[in-house]
Amino acid sequence: MKWVCQTGLRALYIVPLLVIGQSCTDLTEVPQDALTPTNAFHTDAEVLAGVAGVYAQLRTLEFWSLDEVTTDEAIVPTRGNDWYDNGAWLELHRQTWNAGSATALGDMNNAWNNLFSGVAKANLMIDVITKAGGANAPKTLAELRTLRAWYYYNLLDLFGNVPIVTGTELKQYPSATRSEVFAFVEKELTESRPLLPATWGAAGYGRLTQGAADAILASLYLNAGVFSKTTGVNATSYNSCNVPVSGGTNGCAAAIAAADRVINSGVYSLNPNWKNNFALNNETSPENIFVIVHVSDQGLGEDFPMRTLHYNQLNTGDGSPWNGLATLAEAYNAFDPADERRGMWLAGPQNSFETGLPVNDRTGARLSFTIDIPDATQAGEGVGVRFNKFPPLPNAPKGSGHPNDFTFFRLAEMYLIKAEAELELAQPGAALTDLNIIHSRHFTPPQAVAAVSRDAILKERLFEFAGENKRRTDLIRFGKYLNQWSTSMLNGKRDQTSKPYLILFPIPATQISSNPLLVQNPGY
Repeated sequence: MKWVCQTGLRALYIVPLLVIGQSCTDLTEVPQDALTPTNAFHTDAEVLAGVAGVYAQLRTLEFWSLDEVTTDEAIVPTRGNDWYDNGAWLELHRQTWNAGSATALGDMNNAWNNLFSGVAKANLMIDVITKAGGANAPKTLAELRTLRAWYYYNLLDLFGNVPIVTGTELKQYPSATRSEVFAFVEKELTESRPLLPATWGAAGYGRLTQGAADAILASLYLNAGVFSKTTGVNATSYNSCNVPVSGGTNGCAAAIAAADRVINSGVYSLNPNWKNNFALNNETSPENIFVIVHVSDQGLGEDFPMRTLHYNQLNTGDGSPWNGLATLAEAYNAFDPADERRGMWLAGPQNSFETGLPVNDRTGARLSFTIDIPDATQAGEGVGVRFNKFPPLPNAPKGSGHPNDFTFFRLAEMYLIKAEAELELAQPGAALTDLNIIHSRHFTPPQAVAAVSRDAILKERLFEFAGENKRRTDLIRFGKYLNQWSTSMLNGKRDQTSKPYLILFPIPATQISSNPLLVQNPGY
């Protein structure tokens, strides 16, 4: 059974609200009643419903566009009258935003609100359960603190200097420094991890475990060299091995230790069929460590097929797909044709996902997705390779009703985190071994990488995790986020290396206006 619930709470700015707008006892149904600390949360079912509401906030995934469309993995070209949206999508891709621009007031503001909404929901339930106590309270509090830490991990990554809010008092909170937020996330995870279960069993699929806490920690430590900085990250200045972390060790060693705890736990294994990690029933994948649980019901699913597929390729209860999201030729061409992972992209002549038969575009011509995007401001219907890692459910009841669970962390990443940290610690032999555990399995017969390097590891992360919300963070860590890489821009290749402050997004102007205690990130 997939453990899901939908709630209606919306956080305003950084203010925690004291009402969870909806709750549920059957976690596959959309609830209609309202729960508050004063009238409910007295039974195990009500507490479970409140905890489910904190998980439900994961489904917003507003920051996916920030992490992908700002990189070489994704672009949303303007297609005639479609997808211009006041220039927001091209602004994201070109990295030309500012604190009051279209994307700052749109995607960035939404990401801020939705992540802090998750924090607010967690704070409410932590307060409720702390007061109520009970035999299960320590484990439930650890689960909630880990969820809150995950919301803060993403705030740390996107915005850096954000308020640390742990209570339910209705007031404005000042910004904390990025290093303070890092320390907070680390403390929440290290203190909560021992109290979490190794597994929840089938009925608790999707709930956080020790493995999930370790996976977040491994990623946190791998990025310690970046997350300790506000600006100025480049290919030579970041090194997590020089960043001290709790336990008297450094970021690289701590990342390896956390990854090893997951690998050696006996809970997870590499999926022998890589595509099944993203299939309609991917909840069965043994690689899953931390996912967003989706079901094909009442808008509780994912909508990647709607974002990327052509209007005529699929029918859903919400109509046809939106024909927007594409990838760059540079990213697609980096994939070896013999690598099974190249199959996640749709290129060339296209068919219907209902009938399997060829489809035409709106002009009546055979639909074919081109590899090159000559001009992102004037793109045709079939311009650009399409993302199809999470394949669609034909005749889905809603466009956002595709049941593929979104994977935040899979076991494969633990091996690549280890490889990267080992290379930084001057252990190339161990790094090559861990790199090839992932690389070689995607070729028939198996094909190994001959030599390990930072570039080889970055490429492998592109091949393995494209579209999984990793690319922006990876490129920043490798000092390449601001480099030239796009040939589909109006004015040629984009190069923002003179603006290192762009590694952090601005605090949206609407948030500064609402809370004068917030401090804008440098450069904005």
